[in-house]
Amino acid sequence: MELRIDRQALVPVVQQIVDALADWLRRGEVSPGMRLPSVRQIARINLLSQSSVIEACERLVAQGVLATRNGAGFFVAATGAVQGQRDLPWSEGVERQSGLVDELKLGCGGLPESWRETDDLSYAIRQVSRTDMAGLFNYSTPLGLPALRQQILKRLKRLGIEVDESRILTTAGASHGLDLIVRTLFKPGDCVVVESPGYSMLFDLLRLHGVCMIEVPRTPRGPDTEALEALLLKYKPRGLFINSFYHNPTGSCMTTGVAQQILQLAKNHGALVIEDDVYADFHSGPGTRLAALGIDDNVIYVGSYSKTLSSSLRVGFVVASADVISRLAQVKMISSMGASGFSESVLACLLASGAYRKLVQRQRQRLSTGREAALQVLEDAEWEVFGKPAGGLFIWARSRKSDYAQVRTQARRFGVLLSCPTAFSPSGQADDWQRINVAYACDPRARAFFQATARVC
Repeated sequence: MELRIDRQALVPVVQQIVDALADWLRRGEVSPGMRLPSVRQIARINLLSQSSVIEACERLVAQGVLATRNGAGFFVAATGAVQGQRDLPWSEGVERQSGLVDELKLGCGGLPESWRETDDLSYAIRQVSRTDMAGLFNYSTPLGLPALRQQILKRLKRLGIEVDESRILTTAGASHGLDLIVRTLFKPGDCVVVESPGYSMLFDLLRLHGVCMIEVPRTPRGPDTEALEALLLKYKPRGLFINSFYHNPTGSCMTTGVAQQILQLAKNHGALVIEDDVYADFHSGPGTRLAALGIDDNVIYVGSYSKTLSSSLRVGFVVASADVISRLAQVKMISSMGASGFSESVLACLLASGAYRKLVQRQRQRLSTGREAALQVLEDAEWEVFGKPAGGLFIWARSRKSDYAQVRTQARRFGVLLSCPTAFSPSGQADDWQRINVAYACDPRARAFFQATARVC
């Protein structure tokens, strides 16, 4: 049994043994109850210590892959766990996956794994591991790592958002920030305004907390302000949730005029404004954010680094008035004992070195190239596009020649996963419009899919 252990790799040897044994069991002709070669034999063939092999096998026993019998070695578990299915990767807003590994997630909400850059991230992780023992083992502070909050403060100033460091709270991603806001500032039965189409996970979060949603249509310029004013007069909602730049799922940006109107309407009607700006780093052009018009008692700003850096390294932040930050920090510590000090230290290292700034510059350029090509492909296939976004991840589009059932059938033919037709509606209504992720749209499978929809009549 040759395991091909790489002693120069960053992955610990024991974990390599675990992965190699599990892979050998999956590929081999094994049956429940079959005995593995002895620990001594595995160690000798692969030039490993017996203790490392034993530790790896014990981990597989804990996972249910192997079983052990006193004095008789290790056996394939009788439950058949080796042959079991792996958990499918989860992706917000995408249809349920069929289990095929190579399906193209055309409608997903993040960057492909192949776009993720590991060198700078690996360096920052090693740097923190060597120099920051507190970051490795201790909780972060209630407001978050001071070095990170200072870096966030610099980022906010570049966006025209003038606050001091005491009004910044770090979170485990934007979703954690939104959860803190909803559970702290709203109660079951409260009404809030959300955009339609809009962010599906926000809708699920509000339902979880029993908060009622009122829909305002999203236009290419931002929320429909006339409709919003009518909703404020009729329902008197306690809050507005607005996705400002590169809106999910339409890719549209809120104009300065719309931002000013929204802020004035919110003040006139006493509504809290929560501005979700998780795609801010994909934007480099002009634009006005609600928070730039003034962070006060009725404006809260939510940001994140998960979309650009890593979906696993969960770091986000909330900017609000001092009173709101104090309340959010208290709930944060009660509910989760704070965010990850290690993740915050790694991010602070990347920001301070300038590596993160260069990373997002490369991502913006790559997305720009992909977007232009994707828009051309959609035009050739005679799809209708909502607003033709100038940046970000998403294009909101639908076929002019095919209905949703036909589009879905064609997508499955080419191994393409679409966005769920009900995901972006607060009321769960099905829609023909599709969220197209430009990072996936120029894949040959996507091109073939779009061409096929143009031929269906």
